[in-house]
Amino acid sequence: VVHGGTTCGCTGLFPSNTPNMLSRASLLRTATSSVVRRAMATEAAHRPPLDIYGLNARYANATYVAASKAGSLEKVEAELLAIKKSAETSAEFASFLENPLIGRDTKAKQVEELLKGQTTTVTLNLMTVLAGNARLSSIAGIADSYVQQMKAKRGEVEATIISADPLNKTQTAAVSEAMKGQFPAGAKVVLKTEVDPSIMGGLQIQIGDKFLDLSVGSRIEEVGRTVV
Repeated sequence: VVHGGTTCGCTGLFPSNTPNMLSRASLLRTATSSVVRRAMATEAAHRPPLDIYGLNARYANATYVAASKAGSLEKVEAELLAIKKSAETSAEFASFLENPLIGRDTKAKQVEELLKGQTTTVTLNLMTVLAGNARLSSIAGIADSYVQQMKAKRGEVEATIISADPLNKTQTAAVSEAMKGQFPAGAKVVLKTEVDPSIMGGLQIQIGDKFLDLSVGSRIEEVGRTVV
């Protein structure tokens, strides 16, 4: 190569294997990008379907992700509901969960002894973490948040019909038919009925976070406010 009339022994500005180096660098970038995309897709596949917030939701969301990765979403849901029911029906178990006099490490060890081999690893880990953080008394709310995520995953919409007197099958079917237009297409409707004599007549309907008050009691209150 000639530089300003002087010949030097160099054969070029770059090594002779530069094309191979560039090719390997390009392959590395492609492979890295592919790994990142797969990782992002995997994370998205396990992400909770709803954006819910609060302390209980944080535990529930983390549990959902762990259960999804372990392929045990439904199993964990059943276990959390069973633990919640035990806390509601057993005064002794509820007292243990809420007792602040038991040390965190001691309580975590007792929880592990109680649940090990009886539940999934995901549920066991959640309960021992709650024990270590003195949050076992929050298990009912955490279970509710987890179930909320599971219902969203299944595409379920919960609807509650409240009446002053029990509805028979024909009445329930008629109300359900009238409500069809309120549900998203393809939604799986979970219908519940409740009795509340205080509404005096008519109906109150709860669909998700929407509330429709068609009760006699609300009409009387409205008339009373108008007269005043």
